[in-house]
Amino acid sequence: MFRELATRPVGIVDCLLAAAQGMGPFLALYRTEGAGAHSSVEVILGNSFAYGAIAGVAGLFLMAVIYRRLGARAGGKSTTHQVIHVLAYGSVPLVASVAIWVLIALLAGEAAFVETPRTDVEGFLVLLLHAQFVSYVLLLIWSIVLQVMGFSEILGLATRKACGVWLLGQIVGFLASLVLALVVETLFPGVALHFIPQR
Repeated sequence: MFRELATRPVGIVDCLLAAAQGMGPFLALYRTEGAGAHSSVEVILGNSFAYGAIAGVAGLFLMAVIYRRLGARAGGKSTTHQVIHVLAYGSVPLVASVAIWVLIALLAGEAAFVETPRTDVEGFLVLLLHAQFVSYVLLLIWSIVLQVMGFSEILGLATRKACGVWLLGQIVGFLASLVLALVVETLFPGVALHFIPQR
């Protein structure tokens, strides 16, 4: 699949997939912070869509640079747009997970964004929330497998080596994001509070 995309330039589909993928971490952040207790579903989804889209597209290009360099050091040869295609199209299962999450949030309301559902929440909603979490984990694993296979294909590496490149890229990407967040917080104190829900 990724060989067919190798000659195509980066397009709007890549950016839309990255934007949709970026919404997932914000939805998870709102859930772990218990934002459903003090914010409406509309506010949570709106903020996740707005901030997640920007973070997803920016993250796509940052990770593409990281993976291209790591792949070259591992002995593979690829272009930046090939890496972008792997990251974007390999994240299709995560995009499906975000769609499931949004659907469940619309059905369950604010209960979808609390860490532990209240005791008065119906059993069906609790089942929906657990099913959403299980589907998220399974689709995340599927996405990782697709990305590792994609890197193996475009870099010409063995699957084990491509898995190592993927894992190392995740670590470097996390550290780069952390440094970037610290720089932004140093330059603009308190700006992160606008993006992170408060308890």
